[in-house]
Amino acid sequence: MTVPSGTRPAGSGRFVTGLAWAVLLSGLWLWGRDATEGPGGSSAPTTGDIAAVGRPLGVELPPAHAPLPPLEPRRVEIPSLGIGAPVVARGLDDAGAIDPPPFEMPHTVGWYGSGTRPGAAGAALLVGHVDTETRPAVFYGLSAVRPGAKVRVTRTDGSVAEFTVDDVQVLPREGFDPARAYGPHDPHRAELRLITCGGSFDRATGAYTANVVVSAYLTGTGA
Repeated sequence: MTVPSGTRPAGSGRFVTGLAWAVLLSGLWLWGRDATEGPGGSSAPTTGDIAAVGRPLGVELPPAHAPLPPLEPRRVEIPSLGIGAPVVARGLDDAGAIDPPPFEMPHTVGWYGSGTRPGAAGAALLVGHVDTETRPAVFYGLSAVRPGAKVRVTRTDGSVAEFTVDDVQVLPREGFDPARAYGPHDPHRAELRLITCGGSFDRATGAYTANVVVSAYLTGTGA
């Protein structure tokens, strides 16, 4: 469950959101480092108490499409949520964490540019703010997406890589395993992770208690 900006303590503002990103994106950095320096973890989606939605019984999902040539993303759309946003490449900040889009760009999605390109084999990472100090941001409703929903990523040549959501999780920070959350479920597929902050707001630490991680895999292409 995402947290409306209005539930934050007065005066928390960007400092609070920055702490949430520090927790989330440092985890991404650690996962990326481990994947580069040694064998990466690969596992099926987690189920149980920490699963927000998971894969309900009876949901028919299409077969995976073969990975595409690697091209950078330019736009992402989730029609079922009414989300359509530009995508910009982001790198690492001075602390070694992935630098999210600036607060002045709350409706822009960041792609980890040193990682997998959407449509290529592996798991591409797209991150977005859940809210700002005054209003919801691009991934505010992300936890409401359901397995079977489509995610379309427009790439630099104008082609569209179409992904199908197969898992939605809210993962608590306590005992968080970056490799399990962000590593590919199937290394032979082209996968996508859509990531934002979630859970409840922890006043003691000044950060969200969890991360929303939506997993999808390539199922088609278009123009």
